Amino acid sequence: MTKLITATCMLQLVEAGLIALDDDIRPKVPQLASLRILRGFDKDDKPILQENTKPVTLRHLLSHTLGIGVDMADPDLIKWSTSTGRTTKYTDWTLEGIMTPLKFAPGEGWYYGVAYDWAGLLLTILTGQALGAYMREHVFEPLGMASTTFWPRSIGDFEQRALAFQVRDASNGALKPGDPPIPEDHPMEAGGSGLFSTPADYAKLLQGLLSHRLLKPSTTDLLFAPQLNPAQQGILMAIADYARDAFAPEIPRGVALDHGLGGLLSMQDVEGKRRRGSLMWSGMTNGRWWIDRETGVAGAMFVQVLPHGDPVATAMYNELERAVYGELLTNLAE
Repeated sequence: MTKLITATCMLQLVEAGLIALDDDIRPKVPQLASLRILRGFDKDDKPILQENTKPVTLRHLLSHTLGIGVDMADPDLIKWSTSTGRTTKYTDWTLEGIMTPLKFAPGEGWYYGVAYDWAGLLLTILTGQALGAYMREHVFEPLGMASTTFWPRSIGDFEQRALAFQVRDASNGALKPGDPPIPEDHPMEAGGSGLFSTPADYAKLLQGLLSHRLLKPSTTDLLFAPQLNPAQQGILMAIADYARDAFAPEIPRGVALDHGLGGLLSMQDVEGKRRRGSLMWSGMTNGRWWIDRETGVAGAMFVQVLPHGDPVATAMYNELERAVYGELLTNLAE
């Protein structure tokens, strides 16, 4: 849910002329330039690493074509962490947590990972502002999003409004209280995760994007523009099919997918639901959103349930979207 806001902020910087989508950002972010490509492991299970000589661009970051994964979810990166004695992990929310090898050279494929966290770091370098401070000035305050922050305890009535984390018991389907999957105190405001918000605030964000309050119409077009070449799209489709229940359960198998500069794109109409070109993504605890520019409809569902891909949350989301479009189409017919 954080990524859409990070993408919006980065495209504001493009509008301001601080960065272009295809600039090589390695000179600006030396830590990113230092990441090497993991080419496998030798007979002793030691990682084989190769220098990356290809440019890294903002387009790579926002389209997930950088080549970086998530250390806690990728078997090769787990093996790399073990072999190097690394104990840091992504959800520590530190710079070290996103400094893993690349899976392939930038632009050579598609892979979900921590690219948006690198985009957040790039924003702080370009603007001299903390990520949360920039978001507050350029997104939250203009839209009246008073309850969205990386630091929820800064909201006065947080204790009364906070939704508890729940974990689904796989043995009986019941929910039970669970620990937050993220630390309360952390060194880094992460562009890929970590914002706390409310449904009312997020609705203001979705409406603000539909009405061009945050980006020019031409820049909004970029946000929704398909970014992948056929090879990259093929990889995306294969991953989506493999992990459909968590990745894109609201989209039927066989519907073409692509990636824009702020989320996943469904490239065909879905009967009774969103139209082609709709943008979407989800959060770690099964929150999900979509924006359908053709109909002018956007929606989001907020829950705090683990693990990701919860079947009950998925069913709720499907019912929500079908109810929205069913009511909308009925009203339009009248």
